[in-house]
Amino acid sequence: MQNQHKLPLKLFAIAFGTALLLTGCGKSEPGDSAKSNTDAKTKSGYAIGMSQCNLGEPWRVEMNSQIKAAADKHPNLKVIFKDAQNDTLQQRSHVEEFVSAGVDLIIISPKEAAPLTEPVARAMQAGIPVIVLDRRLLGTNFTCFIGADNKKIGRAAGEWIVKKLGGKGKLVELKGLMTSTPGQDRDSGFREAIAGTAIEVIFEADMKWLEPEARKEMESALSRFSKVACVYAHNDPGAHGAYLAAQAAGREKEMIFVGIDALPQEGVAYVQQGVLDATFQYPTGGAEAIDTALKILQKQSVPKEITLGSRVFDKECVAQGGRQLKSE
Repeated sequence: MQNQHKLPLKLFAIAFGTALLLTGCGKSEPGDSAKSNTDAKTKSGYAIGMSQCNLGEPWRVEMNSQIKAAADKHPNLKVIFKDAQNDTLQQRSHVEEFVSAGVDLIIISPKEAAPLTEPVARAMQAGIPVIVLDRRLLGTNFTCFIGADNKKIGRAAGEWIVKKLGGKGKLVELKGLMTSTPGQDRDSGFREAIAGTAIEVIFEADMKWLEPEARKEMESALSRFSKVACVYAHNDPGAHGAYLAAQAAGREKEMIFVGIDALPQEGVAYVQQGVLDATFQYPTGGAEAIDTALKILQKQSVPKEITLGSRVFDKECVAQGGRQLKSE
């Protein structure tokens, strides 16, 4: 009878030891040294925390889809998605939760720069690398920033409008969230391009990247001004909202509409349909974020900044897949 009792105890000890071993190897810890080879890490897998500032914009839904599609190609990656629902405090909590959970890497597309800078710095202090996607933070306390040059895109949009209008006309500017760096850069680049021309911004409003807000602001502009030559919106939903407002007023044919983002099913389709006159591509960087994350997790060096290219889609080039913006 004693031998019958000893066997289960021995099996329990083996099982318990195996469980401890598996627990220890279940996830590579941030800051692991090069002594752990890549093959061992591939078997254990990595957990990536992704904090998206909101999913109310189609462009951000597309970003998450591209991140998921890229990550799904790698069985050793698990991405935990969180939606801040346009709430900065909630997004701060996301970063803190990821740090507490001990994820291997964080990807964040921040709503605003200043409030998210500190929690990201704390993640870095905890040894967790952070990829900042799309919108910048203050300073350089992150691992890598990935995004297109919003100022360059805003300037290109302004130059396109100057050429289209012959350097003169009354314009409505519908801005993205102006506490975010893309909104600021798309405005400043545009203003540089129209400086010294006879183009006059007669109405400007922060529509917070949202189509319903843009439509409401455009209705206000139309009620105040009898002549509008152009609408420049910081994203395609904003330009589309402005178009719908002008259409409802029977005035859509008197002006041109220009947006930014150029998603195939949205901005590019609007150009093809004759709703928008031009859209400028703002790539999501989702696939690039996963490629960069893998390099970081495998202890490879990555650039501090990765600048994505852009294209313009207008009536002349949309059928050919757009036209690459010139390098500066």
